[in-house]
Amino acid sequence: MTHRIAHLAAPEVASRLAAGAVALLPMGSLETHGPALPMGDYLVAEDIAERIASAALIQGADALVAPAIPFGGEDFFAGVAGGITLSVATLTAVIEEMAEAFIRIGARRIMIVNGHAGTIGPAEAAARAIRHRHGVIIPALHLWREAGKLHGELGGPVESFGHGGDPVASVTLHLRPELCRPQDARERQATGPYLGLPPTGFGAVRTHGVDFAVPMWVEEVAPGGVAAPDPRSANAAHGAAIVDRLVAAGAGMCAQLRDTIGA
Repeated sequence: MTHRIAHLAAPEVASRLAAGAVALLPMGSLETHGPALPMGDYLVAEDIAERIASAALIQGADALVAPAIPFGGEDFFAGVAGGITLSVATLTAVIEEMAEAFIRIGARRIMIVNGHAGTIGPAEAAARAIRHRHGVIIPALHLWREAGKLHGELGGPVESFGHGGDPVASVTLHLRPELCRPQDARERQATGPYLGLPPTGFGAVRTHGVDFAVPMWVEEVAPGGVAAPDPRSANAAHGAAIVDRLVAAGAGMCAQLRDTIGA
């Protein structure tokens, strides 16, 4: 049984939504993840959304997967060769209008499956606007934020954690191994000072024991797209364990939407 709307005929989509199927809205980005991983992490968000839909069906909750939004909000990755970003206002409007396409035909069960940190703000702003206008509550699963917590819990090494490394690396090796080049993975390169201070993460420098937010580009904090100290220990088995947890949580939320929100 397929769950991707793009693969289905319109009458089946209409009947499943009318019967209460959850509309899953996957989204990600087209950006640099270093030399070992594909730029399109939205593919992974779409794959996880489809797995959520399949797992939800086992719990008696139907779900349909919309085509993924492939472009993230403009942030650190603006200007990356091949990368495409949308302004925060544009991306927020796109998410709102995707949700409203389902609300317009009577659907009330909607969930965001977000695979990009730069989309967290737009996704949550869109969800607030939709609730204000329509009274519809849209939960959002921010994949990498939650996978980052699971990385350590599931035994992932500290050295592999960070942009260009885990959890994205292991999850992508699990879901899209044909697009990965693990032999090209490399350690983080040294970064220069920013305002005379070392970066302490994406968009931050520290002085006198306090972090200050500053606008940065990816090459200033993650040369070549790699911020993880050493992503070479990323592996598909670790990615599978992370995906299993994310999928179980997503399927559980679909069941919750089935039980608490009228179709």
